[in-house]
Amino acid sequence: MNYFQVYKKLQLYPTFNLDILAGILGKDKDYTKVYLNRLLKRGLVFRLQRNVYTIQEDPLIVASRIIWPSYISLWSALRYHNLTEQLPSEINVMTTQMKSRKYIEYMETKIVFNHIKPIYFFGFNKIHVKGFEVFMGEAEKALLDAILLKRISLAEIYSMIIENTKDLSLEKLLSYALRMKNKGLAKRIGWILDSIGYREADRLLPLIYKTVIPLDYSKPVKGRKDEKWGVIVNI
Repeated sequence: MNYFQVYKKLQLYPTFNLDILAGILGKDKDYTKVYLNRLLKRGLVFRLQRNVYTIQEDPLIVASRIIWPSYISLWSALRYHNLTEQLPSEINVMTTQMKSRKYIEYMETKIVFNHIKPIYFFGFNKIHVKGFEVFMGEAEKALLDAILLKRISLAEIYSMIIENTKDLSLEKLLSYALRMKNKGLAKRIGWILDSIGYREADRLLPLIYKTVIPLDYSKPVKGRKDEKWGVIVNI
């Protein structure tokens, strides 16, 4: 089997490892390692990390296939769901696995790995990008992930929810927040939902604790105190 034939078969995979390549070649691992090194030297294959390779050039295709399990969230997911016009400068991946490397650079794009607890690992679907399955966070879960990890200012999240109320499921925002059981998250998303008149937000009140926290973690702690939700309204 020549390089062209192997390359055509590898085009079917978003990422691959030594076992997959060995299966394509019908050879043992020692032979496959030598063959793989030749592909790497010729620039036909890219190494993403130990035993994870690809020939795909779109970072979005490979991002959720580098580590298992994982899904794409934050700005990339929000852009995919048209909640923002901002073009992300990086792809954020949520995973329950611990990684020594916090990010990798691929095709001039930073792919960032965010470790989350198993209780937070849900709320994503398979989508198709150029014929490949990609694990993408739902719009509502991407918003909650952003609050949980404090990666997007609450003022921006608040604006996105207000501007896209018709396209978002407020019930899903609420039920996902209840499922996550994070008290700081419950305070912040509870205040947002309450402020736009979604009275079911009161179902989050049992998660509230006495300590007052800033509503927006990215801004100075200045503003009025909301007694109900225990936040300083600084947006």
